[in-house]
Amino acid sequence: MGRKWNNIKEKKASKDANTSRIYAKFGREIYVAAKQGEPDPESNQALKFVLERAKTYNVPKHIIDRAIEKAKGGSDENYDELRYEGFGPNGSMVIVDALTNNVNRTASEVRAAFGKNGGNMGVSGSVAYMFDATAVIGLEGKSADEVLEILMEADIDVRDIIEEEDSVIVYAEPDQFHAVQEALKSAGITEFTVAELTMLAQNEITLPEDAKAQFEKMIDVLEDLEDVQQVYHNVDLSE
Repeated sequence: MGRKWNNIKEKKASKDANTSRIYAKFGREIYVAAKQGEPDPESNQALKFVLERAKTYNVPKHIIDRAIEKAKGGSDENYDELRYEGFGPNGSMVIVDALTNNVNRTASEVRAAFGKNGGNMGVSGSVAYMFDATAVIGLEGKSADEVLEILMEADIDVRDIIEEEDSVIVYAEPDQFHAVQEALKSAGITEFTVAELTMLAQNEITLPEDAKAQFEKMIDVLEDLEDVQQVYHNVDLSE
């Protein structure tokens, strides 16, 4: 699949370490998921998924509890889920997912982040067709063959299983996310290094150094926006 998931997460965690920004983003996502259904992860699959993700980023319990209690309290704060698509330098492609209580503000900020860094916004569908929605689950302590055997015994067919450094990464259809996790948990695996529903580029591209620096700046600006939850792209940023 060509993507180093643990490296990506470490980079994000390092970038966010001193700002608690990642916790604020999770707090918003947990609140929205809890408000849209029951505030109980056992009966709310969307909430269960967000909490699984939060666990891999070590989001503090008080952040999680506060967001769920806010949803239980009947807060009238509402958020729209938005997706923006656009282009960066040298034909690079970007998808931006946001949660916002001010659509005009978010659209303006995302457009500016593209425009000031060598990119431009595209229309809906202009980029997404080059990406595949994918469940990505990472774990340690097992080999790829052992994980494959566990999933085969559970009658779960996944896209790919690879070994990445000290981890095994499972790529699956989005609707298999919980089934894969439950099968692995039944086999005694309780901790996951990655638990994501993401958009994977069908083909990654490599940028020349000057365009790569400009592209990384654009991604950083997008990820810094308060309303932006996730940014996906098709550029290989590995060193």
